[in-house]
Amino acid sequence: MNIIFATGNKHKLQEAQQILGPEFTLRTSAESGITEDIPETSHTLKGNAIQKAMYIWDRLHTNCFADDTGLEIDALNGAPGVYSARYAGEKCSFQDNIVKVLKELEGVPAPRTARFRCVVALVVDGQITTFDGIVEGEITLEPRGNGGFGYDPIFKPQGYDRCFSELSADEKNSISHRGMAMKLLSEHLKTIK
Repeated sequence: MNIIFATGNKHKLQEAQQILGPEFTLRTSAESGITEDIPETSHTLKGNAIQKAMYIWDRLHTNCFADDTGLEIDALNGAPGVYSARYAGEKCSFQDNIVKVLKELEGVPAPRTARFRCVVALVVDGQITTFDGIVEGEITLEPRGNGGFGYDPIFKPQGYDRCFSELSADEKNSISHRGMAMKLLSEHLKTIK
């Protein structure tokens, strides 16, 4: 099955393809002719995921999905949350975001509890279905590991002594927020093929 994933993030695309497997062929919105930035103006992850998926559907009338993901840190009252990708500013890097979070958490004792939350919105024949994934964990004192992307070097999932960035792709996908939501998406897609 061919399906459009409304993302410009190559890491997310690679992760989604690994999780969904070879029976699905993912194309990005850019590969489908939509090269402009897709709006994300909602104040919720679910709202942004739906907005992005509907943006593709409205223009191409092709089955598609989008996700929005946020890191929620308890000591920061749930921040960065829906603003996770641009927490340190509009054109910030992953590293900029990590530096800002660690600075804001200076002096906060362990465990610095947090969770990653992912919402995937699927549009098939104009109908929206959403899937959620959550993984609990904590923020480390400093970045660790070389894998993953985003906040992976400072997020240690509950029950593990390693950060997401220190896990193999298979290990991470088996427990991650996006992995959970994508598995639910995959199971649903198999029922409608």
